[in-house]
Amino acid sequence: MQRFLLEQSGDFYTSHSGLALVGLCLDKYTDMTKQLSREVGVVVSGASHFDVLKSYIGLLSIGKSDYDAIRNHRDDTYFKKSLGIKRIPSPEILRQRLDKHAEPFRRVVERCSVELLRNANVPVSAVSSGHVPVDIDVFPMDNSDTKKEGVSRTYHNTDGYAPIAAYLGQEGWCLEIELRPGSQHSQKGFIAFLERVLHKARMVTGGNRKLLVRLDSAHDAVETRATLRKQEGISYILKWNPRKEDTAALAARAFSKGRVSTPRDGKRVALLTTWQEQEHDGQTYRFTKVLRATERTIDKKGQRLLVPELVVEGWWSNLVMPPEHIIRLYEDHGLSEQFHSEFKTDLDLERLPSGKFATNALVMALAVMAYNILRYIGQLGLLGEVAPVRHPAKRRRIRTVIQELIYMAGRLVSSGRRWKLRFGRHCPGYQAFALVYNRLALA
Repeated sequence: MQRFLLEQSGDFYTSHSGLALVGLCLDKYTDMTKQLSREVGVVVSGASHFDVLKSYIGLLSIGKSDYDAIRNHRDDTYFKKSLGIKRIPSPEILRQRLDKHAEPFRRVVERCSVELLRNANVPVSAVSSGHVPVDIDVFPMDNSDTKKEGVSRTYHNTDGYAPIAAYLGQEGWCLEIELRPGSQHSQKGFIAFLERVLHKARMVTGGNRKLLVRLDSAHDAVETRATLRKQEGISYILKWNPRKEDTAALAARAFSKGRVSTPRDGKRVALLTTWQEQEHDGQTYRFTKVLRATERTIDKKGQRLLVPELVVEGWWSNLVMPPEHIIRLYEDHGLSEQFHSEFKTDLDLERLPSGKFATNALVMALAVMAYNILRYIGQLGLLGEVAPVRHPAKRRRIRTVIQELIYMAGRLVSSGRRWKLRFGRHCPGYQAFALVYNRLALA
């Protein structure tokens, strides 16, 4: 085996060339500097507010969330130049500044996240019905064995947080994540969140596309359905929560009055559309519910059951289409679980860095910004013909974007008052990187 001599040269190399793409997105598609000046004011000396927020977005973009990670970049010329940072803050300044201005910072970042999606004119794909999906869901974040503010028992029986997130389109653009204590019920404060999300969805889509809101059974409440009915141009599919209803009687009704099929021996499925009147705020609404009753006398392995297995499911919806189409549209709602995992694993945010709830809410807002930027870079560079060889896909996971485009080794060269980023001759992602960089630089 060949032995190598190790040495350190005076040249400057970087292992995260893709931060230049992140910096261009922030510069081209957001107005964060002016908004921070209006909202918080200007820092007279030291790192500016913009430097602080850019530095942390840069850390998230390379998959790091702890404050101390910024220490390795204090003397990193490329980190500064690629993100447009004048002065990189120390870990202590980073922590103190995020704590001190958590609320105004969060408001600015949330506005800029939507501004980025709108200004970049991101592609937003519809589902088979022609609607653009808006998927809203709560997910747990395990922060056990900590004394962080807001940490409490989640529905997964772990101590942590239970944020609620909203995603737009089949690409999974994140409109907002609201950090919540782990024990907070999903429906508490949901209506205000829903109205904000729908407003942001209209801003991104231009207000001229049909939206389809998909929700799980935790939000099955008359106030949710009434709110959605009042929204113009909004369709919805809401998983039914049976609570204390007589599911056996509903199944009998479905098999007697509904459309019954037999997919295989020992399995019968009945589909039935029903209507129910309910009152909310003095007004009577007539809601449509699709029921699916499944009876199994033989399991999928061919084993006969002593007692038939009966499962009853339901979905509230204002869509006018066959029940099986409504159910099929709702099944894609499960894709949002992947988007949750990208925040928790790819961006290293399972355990949040601060002990203060407001600061952690700001961290999640900054994560939304980093997530959308990485998603956009991936859509531009990793789906075309010049992308590194991979299987076809509608989108690339955030971890894939970080590995293929952010973690690209390059050499930073200064010559004639110009800076060059030089890549190796056999760099597999160079063409994709150049494509995205030129697209953003000329935007």
